[in-house]
Amino acid sequence: MSTTSPAPGLPSPGRSPRLREALLAADFTADGLLELLGAPAYAALARSETVPALRATRGDGVLDTLVRLFLLQRSVASGRARAALPLEECLADGWVVRDGDEVRATVDVRPYSGPEGQDWFIVSDLGCAVGGASGASGQGEGVVLGVGGASTTLAGITVRTPVSSALDLGTGSGLQALHAAQHATRVTATDLNPRALHFARLTLALSAAPEADLREGSLFEPVRKDTFDLIVSNPPFVISPGARLTYRDGGMGGDDLCRSLVQQAGDRLNDGGYAQFLANWQHVEGEEWQERLRSWVPRGCDAWIVQREVQDVTQYAELWLRDSGDHRSDPAQYDARYDAWLDEFEARKTNAVGFGWITLRKSGSERPSIVTEEWPHPVEQPLGASVQAHFERQDYLRTHDDAALLAGHFTLAAEIVQEQVGLPGAEDPEHVVLRQNRGMRRATKVDTVGAGFAGVCDGSLSAGRILDAIAQLLDEDPVVLRDRTPQALRQLVEEGFLEPVRP
Repeated sequence: MSTTSPAPGLPSPGRSPRLREALLAADFTADGLLELLGAPAYAALARSETVPALRATRGDGVLDTLVRLFLLQRSVASGRARAALPLEECLADGWVVRDGDEVRATVDVRPYSGPEGQDWFIVSDLGCAVGGASGASGQGEGVVLGVGGASTTLAGITVRTPVSSALDLGTGSGLQALHAAQHATRVTATDLNPRALHFARLTLALSAAPEADLREGSLFEPVRKDTFDLIVSNPPFVISPGARLTYRDGGMGGDDLCRSLVQQAGDRLNDGGYAQFLANWQHVEGEEWQERLRSWVPRGCDAWIVQREVQDVTQYAELWLRDSGDHRSDPAQYDARYDAWLDEFEARKTNAVGFGWITLRKSGSERPSIVTEEWPHPVEQPLGASVQAHFERQDYLRTHDDAALLAGHFTLAAEIVQEQVGLPGAEDPEHVVLRQNRGMRRATKVDTVGAGFAGVCDGSLSAGRILDAIAQLLDEDPVVLRDRTPQALRQLVEEGFLEPVRP
């Protein structure tokens, strides 16, 4: 049941299957766009540059028409629109309107490829599908954005196991709800902006996905005491002086919105459930950011917090002033807003802002695993399986002391390579590096024992038996080697280089 009412001036989803059929028949899909536009013009769209795409769609084909109409927001002749669409139905439902002898779209419609190649369509405000947030300049505080880097990042890191219930908090145009509908029996989507809920309904309908339970309100208020197996949120995390733009500004002081979201999530998760967020956090003078974030984690939850980027306060203010188009406004107004941003940070003793991911898992453990790390390096999306594996490894390490670790059997994770670093011609390398080619793409230095262990670790022998054999080869005391090695093995397991063999 939805607690929202139809949004005035926006399309009705009632006959969206007919529009979907027309879009698919014309190959108005992610693959179809790439083939029509070519890689350079397609990539330019992500930078909010439309000229290459306009040049590539000067033909009179049906796909050219649809790209110009729904993606580039150009008016097209009524005759061309009629050849591409069930025009009268689209006019009646409000997807397009007449403008003299031409037709123009009322919303952005962007093709999006699902994780299994599904042809989906993300519906958003005009000017906000191409280039994501950067297309929102001048759109007003209630603007609903299309697909951007943040939303696709969150979709990629989300754990995708089948669940009974999922919550998309702050759904926007509905991308996370659309993903969740593929593996959750029941999807609830909330947003403070009623227009966003209507856009989410359009996205789900045009993508032929199951309907979601759409609820209006802030944070967890619309779901009352409901609990979920999965919670995802790409919230309005920007730390700003005020709440001028609903789609990005949290409206609370500093990073309080992200903190509140994380702290309240524990009571909304079912046992074993995951909550996954994108967030910004302050780097406050005299306080370690890791400790600040650890204090957010609710009781009974494990956490993995990854800081992907840090900006000083001037970089941060400039980023979001450009996002809202203030750099193109009156210079005096720009300077005043920039100054207000720096006043805000100075008052909060904030010298930088971190960007990253926060994942909680409801474990109920009295010894929670809380991992905070800085990882600005490239990763391989999707990472959902890697996130799940991280917490499974934490479970293993939490329940295995050193004796149990040495009695355990391990295999080397898939696609690990070994690199030897040293001077050319040297008899022995200076050090050995194990490197992952998948997931987080970590690399770690290992000593001779670690390299030897990884080289023969196929699950057939216990860790202790392997160490005994290495001790004999190196002419070391096996008891001493067993005593000093478990911590190194524990790190290799924690970082995903070694995988425990389950009984």
